[in-house]
Amino acid sequence: MNAPAPPAETLRAALAGLLDGLPPRQAAQAVERLIASYRGATPTDAPILRDRADVAAYAAYRMPATFEAVRSALEAFAEAVPEWVPGGHLDLGGGTGAAAWAVSATWGGERPVTVLDWAEPALALGREIAAADPALRDVRWQRARIGAALTLESTDLVTVSYVLNELTAPDRAALVDAAAAAARAVVIVEPGTPDGYARVIEARDRLVTAGFHVAAPCPHSAACPIAPGTDWCHFSARVSRSSLHRQVKGGSLAYEDEKFSYVAAARFPVAPAPSRIVRRPQIRKGQVLLDLCETEPSLRRTTVTKRHGDLYKAARDADWGDPWPPADPAA
Repeated sequence: MNAPAPPAETLRAALAGLLDGLPPRQAAQAVERLIASYRGATPTDAPILRDRADVAAYAAYRMPATFEAVRSALEAFAEAVPEWVPGGHLDLGGGTGAAAWAVSATWGGERPVTVLDWAEPALALGREIAAADPALRDVRWQRARIGAALTLESTDLVTVSYVLNELTAPDRAALVDAAAAAARAVVIVEPGTPDGYARVIEARDRLVTAGFHVAAPCPHSAACPIAPGTDWCHFSARVSRSSLHRQVKGGSLAYEDEKFSYVAAARFPVAPAPSRIVRRPQIRKGQVLLDLCETEPSLRRTTVTKRHGDLYKAARDADWGDPWPPADPAA
């Protein structure tokens, strides 16, 4: 009996024929508008995804990137809570369900899942795509306005991915507070831009105030050591490029790197990394330069050389966003 395909492959296969019948120019125009909306700083009180063409373009172009970014954040969270598995999952503003796919890829198995979004076409398409994965066939796709009036049922895990940038400041605060009141764990992902990072920090502060412990990416729950306006904390996830990606952005590479900022926090005890690599490691002759966020809290560059033996080998294999040092440098 063949083993089931990994969620990422199943998702790509489900998305492959999504744009059939949609003129390429229309799909590209929809994508360009969506990029401007999601990367911009202008909040809205209406759904960004307006119709089937928008949703198809969004799903084909953005869903793989959202999936990879959220999965990266969830994997970092899972490393900090190795004995914990969510019994239920609520995805706020989940659109076509990328975070539901990412949760399934991180922990496997089945659990009650609800995706809330205010765009009915996105929910309808999400339901259609999810039929490809047995673990997601019983997901509840529920329409709700994502904002200050939202009330949530209690659950283990709440995810909020690429949503805060759509909301006004009061609605952002209300949404984070509602998530904190309903969940044992909250994972928030935003674009890896200065504005996206600022929204994540704002949400992180509200979660800590509500009694949550930061599990990732930070090695601590104290204030971020980055001076406001001088830099921003973000990470990168590699995404396979579809033909639509190439049509919109040009270029010939088979992949692109999705930049994202995130926070993962829980009400229960967590074991965050001793430090985390917050920039791409610089490999030089006989040495590796690592930029670390540390427990103190502080930011520090450390140099790992051949004299460090197994640690040097681990540093050469280390990636942006990884915890440091590794649990077993010789592994």
